[in-house]
Amino acid sequence: MEQLSLFDRIDNQPLASRLRPETLDEFVGQKHLVGEGRILRRLIESDRISSMIFWGPPGVGKTTLARIIAHQTKSFFMDFSAVTSGIKAIREVMKKAEDHRQMGERTIVFVDEIHRFNKSQQDAFLPYVEKGSIILIGATTENPSFEVNGALLSRCKVFVLHGLEVEDIVQLLRHAISSPKGFGDMTITIDDDTLEMIAAFANGDARMALSTLEMAILNGDGDDKSVTVTKEIVEQCTEKKSLLYDKKGEEHYNIISALHKSMRNSDPDAAVYWLARMLEAGEDPLYVARRVTRFASEDIGLADPRALEIAVAAYQACHFIGMPECSVHLTEAVIYMSMAPKSNSMYLAYEAAKKDALKQLAEPVPLVIRNAPTKLMKSLDYGKGYQYAHNTEDKLTNMQCLPDSLVGREYFRPTSQGAESQYQKRLAQIKEWKKRHQK
Repeated sequence: MEQLSLFDRIDNQPLASRLRPETLDEFVGQKHLVGEGRILRRLIESDRISSMIFWGPPGVGKTTLARIIAHQTKSFFMDFSAVTSGIKAIREVMKKAEDHRQMGERTIVFVDEIHRFNKSQQDAFLPYVEKGSIILIGATTENPSFEVNGALLSRCKVFVLHGLEVEDIVQLLRHAISSPKGFGDMTITIDDDTLEMIAAFANGDARMALSTLEMAILNGDGDDKSVTVTKEIVEQCTEKKSLLYDKKGEEHYNIISALHKSMRNSDPDAAVYWLARMLEAGEDPLYVARRVTRFASEDIGLADPRALEIAVAAYQACHFIGMPECSVHLTEAVIYMSMAPKSNSMYLAYEAAKKDALKQLAEPVPLVIRNAPTKLMKSLDYGKGYQYAHNTEDKLTNMQCLPDSLVGREYFRPTSQGAESQYQKRLAQIKEWKKRHQK
């Protein structure tokens, strides 16, 4: 048989398609779902599949899992794209599924990118899911709580898939190099650091990592039988520099610490620099956005309540559009945090309350603020003497809400920074009122 050249191989199918796993044992990642003894693995192996939604970022195995189910279950499998199909096509597919059901054959319908369907298109599936004509498996990168109709969602089990770890992706890349379906009939020279570099750039997306490897091999040094791939070649293919940054190592924590402390020190220039160092090295923008959101309450809080809104909005923008476009949204958030007045009173309040909560876990709730939904509870004085603040002129009462052993404890101590000074004055007024109206 004539051996295929590298260029013949590239012209055939993308590497990710050629290497798509067909069994759970070949599947990499998502151990929380398909590891030994986990729920999804048990459902597949026992052929007890029900309608479900796979929710996760691109390239983490949603479509692959659906195809594995197709291989391992005794069902007629239909692949359906939400991008190219309208209601007419849905009804035609449902009619075929109903015909199979009447013949005693179960039909699994896989809908890729189900979030792209509008309400009427999603509604077209509902009666068939309800009466069992089909088992629906949907895949989405968007939160199904917002993108899938409530009636349809309530009939589906949602499985959350996570971005793959660097170690998982490196395993896939090694398999691609050694597998006959990949580049197993060639000699590929690539060191461990370069493989980890490709895996880190992929941000948990196996398909992106395999595409990068394929492009790097195509542009590597050598011929059809032997290719050497260097970091410089990968940088050219990805248009990213291999910066001094290890997502799991010491430098990762050093740089996120530098970003956090630069914002805390109200230094926007330094904060933006450390942000750029992270993003240009391939850090997941959602990770940065989560840390900025934490900062908004831990280091700013009520000194500027808008900070949390800005941080959450930046996270949503990162989720919607990803890199590189979302870099400007994170820059806006980081500069806002740097310039905002600072207060750690939220952090200190919780930490102080946590210390008491852990020491005194069994403290009873005062009877006056207990719920009393039954006659027995009322007879035990649950809720007796409760004062409804809205019924008072000042909207305040002298009712005791802390356990007896903690009366007088103060957890929230507002500062005079920014808008928090208003809360400081308000808290002082409340305490003065309660002091005057002590029982």
